[in-house]
Amino acid sequence: MGLTKVIENTFRRYLPSPFTIAVLLTLLTIVLALIFTENTSENNHLISILSYWENGIWNSSLLVFAYQMMLILVLGHVLVLSKPVERLILRITSFVKDTSGAAVLVALPTMLVSFFNWGLGLIFGAILARKVGEYAQNHNIPINYPLIGASGYVGLMVWHGGISGSAPIKVSESGHLQELMGNITNQSVLNQLPETISTSLTVFSSWNLILFLTVLIAIGTLVYFLGKKTNPHTTTLKEYKFQSVDKKNLEGAEKLDYSKIATSLFGGLILLTFLFQYSPALRSLNITPNMLNFFMLGLAIVLHGSFKSFLIAVEEAIGDTAGILIQFPLYFGIMGIMGSSGMINSISDFFVSISNATTLPIFTFLSAGLVNIFVPSGGGQWAIQGPLVLESSLQLGVPLPKAVMALAYGDQITNMLQPFWALPLLGITKLKAKEILPYTLLFMLLGSLIYILGLLIF
Repeated sequence: MGLTKVIENTFRRYLPSPFTIAVLLTLLTIVLALIFTENTSENNHLISILSYWENGIWNSSLLVFAYQMMLILVLGHVLVLSKPVERLILRITSFVKDTSGAAVLVALPTMLVSFFNWGLGLIFGAILARKVGEYAQNHNIPINYPLIGASGYVGLMVWHGGISGSAPIKVSESGHLQELMGNITNQSVLNQLPETISTSLTVFSSWNLILFLTVLIAIGTLVYFLGKKTNPHTTTLKEYKFQSVDKKNLEGAEKLDYSKIATSLFGGLILLTFLFQYSPALRSLNITPNMLNFFMLGLAIVLHGSFKSFLIAVEEAIGDTAGILIQFPLYFGIMGIMGSSGMINSISDFFVSISNATTLPIFTFLSAGLVNIFVPSGGGQWAIQGPLVLESSLQLGVPLPKAVMALAYGDQITNMLQPFWALPLLGITKLKAKEILPYTLLFMLLGSLIYILGLLIF
């Protein structure tokens, strides 16, 4: 049995759904808190822990965070379903000549788009891979379609280091660090936290851009040579239909739903407001979740050309947020227990005891990759692991931007192993996980090497 078959069977047999994992992690956290923490309240210890859990679930600032992350996914997906992006995808497919070129044509645009928005990149890569497969099939061009599908998924190993990365854009929000750590650590640690960690120090830092460019070139080269070495396969794909809007028999106010003028005016108003409101932040390269979502909202409305087309795309995109919607509160509950019970401080002290300023980013990268297998959500992972990373970094003097990006790199790299976010791609491309896994494992190994070397060098 091959390695990829073993991995696929392991995930299928031993890993339940992400929601079930969140429930199990909640129960495990409650048990660990009972065993390893002291009761500092007048209530029964179990009652106190359950109170911490309930308070964490309904933490208002974290619920805002969850909605921001959901909008990033939805609006990115909505953008892909617009006519201009459809034309771009069809234009790219016209350059397909063989597997090597097709893999590069899919991988590079997917990574570039994912650096801007992960939801956009996830669906863009999937549809682009599908359309490349259809084009090759219709023009009798033999290709390795599983490699093309894997190339359409590779954006998920660069997204968290990009503009829509949950950790870097959230820490760029004024006051987030204080809110995140407020009920977890003491005042002396809170005094060391900055008001914000600008994306100019994380996403747009020279060292992160160098690492992204390195990954871009390395993966592009790898898929090119894989295309040369692997055998092409025949495919039997039906045409993937983009959404269409029926404009027949419109009456009265219903015409407004299809009005290009009304849509352009409203979308333009949003974009104009965006320029006035966020110009200072744009000049300083400091991107926040609200800023990104406001821009994508205006752009999506303009590109769709009608409110009806926009709303149809929203209905199609909203299903992908179901897992995030219901899992995030459970992750916040786990964070509430770990913070209020003192578990965060204990775990942080352990990491500090086995690390130094050089090795802590590496441990953060590796642990984030492991946590991502069980918590396949960058936002959820930041809620759970972020306080631990911040606390440990402050104790060892590791620059906070580097610590945040080490977590981001680790979280994104094991997406090439974790099948959760591949589900939309597999549904669109009609591929199976076992077909793309041999290639995504190679992407993960190469990417891990680059990120670890980058954390050591920079």
